[in-house]
Amino acid sequence: MHALFRSPSRLPLVAPSILAADFMRMGDEAASVLDAGGDLLHVDVMDGHFVPNLTMGPDMVRCLRRRFPDVLLDVHLMIEKPGEFVRPFVDAGASHLTFHAEVVTPDAGRRLVDQIHAAGATAGLAMNPPTQVEPWLDLFPDLDLVLVMSIFPGFAGQRFMPEVLPKVRRIREALRADQRLEMDGGIGPDNAAACREAGCDVLAAASSIFCRPAEQRAGMIRTLRGEPERETKG
Repeated sequence: MHALFRSPSRLPLVAPSILAADFMRMGDEAASVLDAGGDLLHVDVMDGHFVPNLTMGPDMVRCLRRRFPDVLLDVHLMIEKPGEFVRPFVDAGASHLTFHAEVVTPDAGRRLVDQIHAAGATAGLAMNPPTQVEPWLDLFPDLDLVLVMSIFPGFAGQRFMPEVLPKVRRIREALRADQRLEMDGGIGPDNAAACREAGCDVLAAASSIFCRPAEQRAGMIRTLRGEPERETKG
């Protein structure tokens, strides 16, 4: 497991999602959010089938890994056939792979977790807003992370769905202290505290970080993490 996921810090990790970055300047955009205090990079992979959008593939991960050799690359596979892409993404440099509950059965999910671990990455399970927790509880002990979608996946900039928060609390109760719980979708200053209070310790944020000037990104990351405001000297 990447050392960052093992961190005992009580503050949540902030994962800037490069889906909202300027793709023409991806390296500099990623450097900007990491310099601003981002803990890891969230990479949204979409296949145009499971979700109605096409985004990036292993080559993006390979380029990010070349530029940032030590950064945790959190790859979110919003695709119909995640098993076919485990090795390509891990070989490209992915630290972690999360696949969706909606495309596998629980038994197939367990085999996929084993496949990801054997390839050398940590494994996560993502759930869309309507997806029920109970069918997946037996898989939780094998996971490194559970991701709850607070939007319907496919596009950045959607509005946060607070109705998923009870599910987050239910999941947190079922996880060990060493397992991470991530929220993804519409995360911003108006809802980050509710996500943290429900039990999330990884917050993936796209538009709220990247769709603002570079000099404002550090302040936003601190806000999402729940750090106290820094005093300014007059």
